[in-house]
Amino acid sequence: MDRREFASQTLGTLLTYSLLETVLGSNAVAGPLKPVAAKWLSDINQMSQDLKGQTLKQIEWQQQVEQLFSQVNLAEFLSYVDLPTLTKNLKLKERGELSFRAKFPKVEGLPTDLVFGHQMFALRKNRSVVPHGHNNMATAFLVLEGDFIGKHYDRLEDTREYMIIRPTIDQTFKPGQYSTVSDHKDNVHWFKATSDKGYIFNIHVLNVDPENKRSGRIYIDPNGEKLSGGRVKAERLQSAEAYRRFG
Repeated sequence: MDRREFASQTLGTLLTYSLLETVLGSNAVAGPLKPVAAKWLSDINQMSQDLKGQTLKQIEWQQQVEQLFSQVNLAEFLSYVDLPTLTKNLKLKERGELSFRAKFPKVEGLPTDLVFGHQMFALRKNRSVVPHGHNNMATAFLVLEGDFIGKHYDRLEDTREYMIIRPTIDQTFKPGQYSTVSDHKDNVHWFKATSDKGYIFNIHVLNVDPENKRSGRIYIDPNGEKLSGGRVKAERLQSAEAYRRFG
C-alpha cells in the first residue's frame, strides 16, 4: 500500500469510528459493541499518529474526507445509536450552538489520548454555528439530524479590520450531508438550523502546520460590502458580537 492509499484508508476509518466513539459513552450503543469499538479505536489512534507525520495536503484531506462521507450509510449507522438517549438531558442555548461530547467509558484497550478532536453541535431552530474562518485547522461537518442552511466562503485576504471572502457554497444541508474546511479551501463557514432542532458531528485536526500560527476561530460578518468578482468585504468581529448578530 502506498502512502496516499494508506492516508485515505486511515482517514476513512478514523472519521467513522471517532463518530462511534462520541456516542458510546452515553449508553446509546449496546454494551457488547463497546469492546469491539475499543479495539478499532485503539488501532485507528495508532494509525492517526502515523498519519500526522506524513505529507498530506489540506485540500487532499478535504477531498478524501468528502469521498468518505459520500459513502457513509448514515441510516445504517444510526440504527446502532439511540440519539434521543444521547441528547435527552441537553439544554440547548438561546443563542449559538451547544458543543458537547460523550464521556467515553473505561474500556480495556481504548487509548485515553486521541490525536484528533471531535464533538457534536446541538442547535434549536433559527440558531447558528455563527460565520467564522479558521487558522491552521482542518475540519469536517456531518449532519446527523435536522435541516440547516449552510454557507461557505473562500478566504482571500486579511486586514486588521476586514476579511475579503468569496461565496462558494449556499445550500440546504440534510442528514447525511457534509462539508469540509481547510486553510486553502472553503475556509469560512456558517450553519443555521431551520428545523426545530439539529445535530452536527464535527471532527477537527488542530495545528496542521506546526510552523504556522496556533489554531483558532476568526469571526466575521459576511453581509458586507460587495466588491468586484463576487468578493465581499467582511467585517471582523469579536465573538460576543458575532453571536449577537448571527447566533
